[in-house]
Amino acid sequence: MAHLDLEKPLLERNDRLAAENKKLTDDAGVFMVDLMASPGAGKTSTILATIEALRESYRIAVIEGDIASDVDSQTIKSKGITAVQINTGGACHLESDMIARALGVLDVEALDLIIIENVGNLVCPTDFYLGEDAKVMILSVPEGDDKPLKYPGIFQISDAIILNKVDTTPVFDFDREAFLSSVQGLNPTAPVFEIAATTGQGVESWIDWLTARVDKKKKPLR
Repeated sequence: MAHLDLEKPLLERNDRLAAENKKLTDDAGVFMVDLMASPGAGKTSTILATIEALRESYRIAVIEGDIASDVDSQTIKSKGITAVQINTGGACHLESDMIARALGVLDVEALDLIIIENVGNLVCPTDFYLGEDAKVMILSVPEGDDKPLKYPGIFQISDAIILNKVDTTPVFDFDREAFLSSVQGLNPTAPVFEIAATTGQGVESWIDWLTARVDKKKKPLR
């Protein structure tokens, strides 16, 4: 009996469109980062902290992915930053065609950094390349130190990992050493940034990592 593999053509089309997205941002000298996390991990608060640190030096836009609503994009816009909302209507991840449409709305040539806030999920986003320069995974202390063991894929494909809400560590039973050991076993090259996005604690190390990559790709202003 013949088996029809529907996933392969879907991913092939996604990767083809992702390559087009990458070429567009490469040509413009724009660094694009895909932030992935579960709901409530602090993606938006991390984005806000990043904007606060970089807004005077870099031209930034945000692509917001949600199943429904535009709450997060309105929050970003209230800070004077361009934001494009993508509602997936039930899909648990963003795909490259969605990013392509968002890029079509943005003046990419007038930007240095595009931050993608992916849909809150620890599984689906791992399979879909969007054309980003880096994937960064955010975990919050309240979620528990065992998440690398339960969701290894997202840790393995991340270029960097943010441990958010470290200021709540005394309140939760979070074994920091066990977490770091699990991450090291899955992805020994990925740096781990321990931050509290809402207070600014530890954010500087994350910003240094990001700005080094933005600067490397950024084209000189003419």
